[in-house]
Amino acid sequence: MKHGLKRLCGAGALLLPLSVWAQPAVDDLTDQSSNNFYNQTAARESGGNLALFNQLKDNQREIQQLRGQIEELRYQLEQQKQLSQERYLDLEKRLDTLASQRREAIDTDAAASVTEEASATGDQDAQTGDQGRDAYQAAFQKVQAREFDAAIKAFEDFIGDYPNSSLRANAHYWLGELYSAQSQLDAAAKSFQTVIDDFPESNKMPDALYKLGLLKARQGHPDESRSLLDRVRNDYPESNAASMAEDFLNQSGN
Repeated sequence: MKHGLKRLCGAGALLLPLSVWAQPAVDDLTDQSSNNFYNQTAARESGGNLALFNQLKDNQREIQQLRGQIEELRYQLEQQKQLSQERYLDLEKRLDTLASQRREAIDTDAAASVTEEASATGDQDAQTGDQGRDAYQAAFQKVQAREFDAAIKAFEDFIGDYPNSSLRANAHYWLGELYSAQSQLDAAAKSFQTVIDDFPESNKMPDALYKLGLLKARQGHPDESRSLLDRVRNDYPESNAASMAEDFLNQSGN
């Protein structure tokens, strides 16, 4: 029995080193897996960062291009604004020059027409005799003499001194002519309007309408001017004022 155990122990002693020697080696893959994962992650991050960097560069380039385009458009806009302003100022200057020349011509013509009309008509109504006839004729003679300031005062005095005279419509009309000749347009308009409103039966009515129509054109009121001139043509078609109104409207393109 003892000899059998010894043999087994001896055999076990011989087999043990062989089994230990024959056991397969196990490698530690923990470090390798970690390194591979890290390397892969780093590679992905590196690739992603490069793509973001390139995209950022592209965006910056596009922004710079857009800024350049904006600056060019802003420059063109400023140039256009400056050109438009210069054109407007030039046009305004030319219009002012033409308007000034026209006003001077109109004022000269108005002064001449007052004298010529006074000389031509002799104011027939004043010759028929009426209250204040002498005072009226004295004022009218100042018109013929081109003493316009003195004529204005004389007609104003006449209107105040002879409120019942049938010549008051004529006096207001001639005040309108005199004020117009001296470029006192508001006062002239008021005098002509007085004839129209207060003396509709006067023979100065068509002339007052015509002269007020011209005056409104001078004041820059074309619609009012046309309305007055149309009224002359329609209400007093046989008058000289209607014929002159027709000529004025044709020349002005109305």
